[in-house]
Amino acid sequence: MQEVQAVTTIDLGSLSAKCRAVTPEAAARFAADQWGVTGVLRRFETEKDDTFRLDTPEGSAFVLKIANPAEPRDELDLQIAALDHIAHNAPDLPVPRVFPSREGPLAALETAEGVRLARLMSFLPGRVLDTLSPDRAEQYEIGRTAARLRLAMAGFGHPAAGRTIAWDVRRLPDLEPLIATVTDPGQRRRLETAFARFMDLLPRIEALPRQVLHNDFNRSNLVVDRSGPHPRIAGIIDFGDVVHTAIAIDVSTALLNQLPREDEPSDDMFAGPRAVLAGYLSEAPLSEEELSLIPHLVMGRLVTRALLSLWRAAQFPDNSRYILRNTAQGWAQLDWFLAQSPDEVSALLL
Repeated sequence: MQEVQAVTTIDLGSLSAKCRAVTPEAAARFAADQWGVTGVLRRFETEKDDTFRLDTPEGSAFVLKIANPAEPRDELDLQIAALDHIAHNAPDLPVPRVFPSREGPLAALETAEGVRLARLMSFLPGRVLDTLSPDRAEQYEIGRTAARLRLAMAGFGHPAAGRTIAWDVRRLPDLEPLIATVTDPGQRRRLETAFARFMDLLPRIEALPRQVLHNDFNRSNLVVDRSGPHPRIAGIIDFGDVVHTAIAIDVSTALLNQLPREDEPSDDMFAGPRAVLAGYLSEAPLSEEELSLIPHLVMGRLVTRALLSLWRAAQFPDNSRYILRNTAQGWAQLDWFLAQSPDEVSALLL
């Protein structure tokens, strides 16, 4: 497949950086040297780095995350500092704990492509929600947990929190050049229409309240425990997209990922998102302006995901199955939004 080149006004950073996979054997040696832990390593599918589950003979489990070589140290430090802040302010929230290496929170792995920074974190047991269909009670709990995480992160600051990342929907205008790289004419027209709608609302979006947020509260990053009588969120993982952005954008990501999938038929496209929102509002407030814009931000996230996924799948064909895993259903969801007038979209949560 021919590599797609596109110049955007946003630095795609590690999303555009190729790197060779670290073997489990090399990762095991590194973990033993830096953290003194040994065991069996199993690779997780990821977007841009090398991540392993490490199970020790004693029964402990860890996550070894070896960053893409293009990820700056200060942005990795941002993630670690955010986790430390949450552990201090809301110790009952189920987020990973970071274990120091011989070098500190981050350990340097020398590779042929240069230094790659790594972290060892606690493994949070349970089922990843991406493999399940949540019911309304579970979606309500997802909303509660998202709100509690927002409140726990309030007041947190870091020099790298103001970074510009492609997955922040505030930055969707910077991705406009990627529309021209979409080869399917029908898909390109849909993206152009949705993009134009988003741009009409940009001044209002820019005026929304902001703070540092998780920014990726999706099914792949939530671990659930269904062993008890009530649903429980057992893990919030992957803080790789932490950024200072609009609170409503963080909420919209959580809602987008509860839209019904093809195997989850629903007469009301927003029934699941409303259950999430009800849980959220039980813990934290949102203004009427935020509620009117959140559905548009859900659509903006769909556009962001389509643009980045199509572009990255062309860049990294060996990982295209993982990159495009949510894209197909996203077209049907985008069509649904475009079939509503902007006023109808604004009223979805009011």
